[in-house]
Amino acid sequence: MSDAPARTAETGVVVPPRPNAVVAVLAFAGIVVSLMQTLVIPIVPELPRLLDAPASDTAWAVTATLLAAAVATPVVGRLGDMFGKRRMLLVSVVMLVVGSVVCGLSDALVPMIVGRALQGLSSGVIPLGISIMRDELPAERLAGATALMSASLGVGGALGLPTAALIADNFDWHVLFWASAALGAAALVLVLVVVPESRVRTGGRFDAVGAVGMAVGLVSLLLAISKGADWGWASGTTLGLFAAAVIVLLAWGLFELRTAQPLVDLRTTARRQVLFTNLASIAVGFSMFAMSLVLPQLLQLPTRTGYGLGRSLLTAGLVMAPSGLVMMALAPVSAAVSKAKGPKVTLMIGALIVACGYGLNIVLMSEVWHLVLVSSVIGAGIGFTYGSMPALIMGAVPASETAAANSLNTLMRSIGTSCASAIAGVVLAQMTIDLGGYALPSENGFKTVMAIGAGAALLAFAIASFIPRPRAAVPAAPPAPAAAQTSAGTPSGL
Repeated sequence: MSDAPARTAETGVVVPPRPNAVVAVLAFAGIVVSLMQTLVIPIVPELPRLLDAPASDTAWAVTATLLAAAVATPVVGRLGDMFGKRRMLLVSVVMLVVGSVVCGLSDALVPMIVGRALQGLSSGVIPLGISIMRDELPAERLAGATALMSASLGVGGALGLPTAALIADNFDWHVLFWASAALGAAALVLVLVVVPESRVRTGGRFDAVGAVGMAVGLVSLLLAISKGADWGWASGTTLGLFAAAVIVLLAWGLFELRTAQPLVDLRTTARRQVLFTNLASIAVGFSMFAMSLVLPQLLQLPTRTGYGLGRSLLTAGLVMAPSGLVMMALAPVSAAVSKAKGPKVTLMIGALIVACGYGLNIVLMSEVWHLVLVSSVIGAGIGFTYGSMPALIMGAVPASETAAANSLNTLMRSIGTSCASAIAGVVLAQMTIDLGGYALPSENGFKTVMAIGAGAALLAFAIASFIPRPRAAVPAAPPAPAAAQTSAGTPSGL
């Protein structure tokens, strides 16, 4: 990667590089999209009344986003490699804006679910942004920029909760979605003005059969994980979905290995560095989400329990907010460690910090400042791990497959968070106390979830130790001549 000025894809006109502006805009877009994940948390208990629907049905406002994101992330990544990463990033942001507008106009369940699903389709913004950075930034800027972009996921999630709680407490709930639409529109304009389109593309034909197979398998798996507690883990529906997921994903894998232009190159995914990074990502995603499940509940449970702190949702959000700021602040530190020791070491350090944070939480959970400290420590560890994983992935795949590979890594983290939600839900439902006729999670239940979160972080550390010592990051290939792109199958108008 050189400091040479960039060229526009269509005309070849030389334009001055603006790395700072590109990084800032892409990070802003990542924060806006990650805000969507915590947007509805303050109003989830009120959705049955607001939408005049049973709670079991309104829960789909959350589940629809999860399922749409799982399907969209790898598909959009592959399309970005084929037809332009900036183009697909713009499509993703448009989906966020359209989904937010649909939710902002809705007063019934069906349009709310549709809008939330459309918002979930925007989840590919962060892996696409990281891939654009690889193509457009000088080599010396790449590590810090990708660490910052990865941190935007945590920053948006952490800042979104108090902001959403503040809006929900003081304004009509539709304002949440109009604010999301406004931020999405701002991100769309900034990307159009600032971010260039990369000429690094694979071309070829889109694997539609592979996309459908992957979507069916992932939806079956995540639906069983996310709804298993409601339906019963031994129910026919849950077990049937798990069985369908296994059968469909195995068949999908065989198909992908045999097709000439697969949606996911499983041979590349099986490379040791990519494979173990993705496995570690599942464990990291699990450990990150365990904090998001435990700390807000501890803060909001009544003081009569003996361990609840009796605080409002807004206070809970403010306690969680520093973790996102810590992630952003430590992005350059994570990049410096990766540059000096390699991203493998950064990942292992981050996993140990997360484990220490959960250990700290087991003994410090009786004061608000205890939980601020814990969330900040865990946030620091997550910042290190999230900053290192894109570097490990990009160090093992060609530039033409960056978006697809990063998107798959993001999907692995999402699977980890889904598993954390399911397992923590089972633990907290089984370990309860009775308070005035209501079953509430017990103190030991919370400590058990914290111990599981620490165990997941230590598992990520162990898995990361098997990652081979990485070579220097693979720079993006220079833009191919137009004739070469056309012969590879890329339409000349793209």
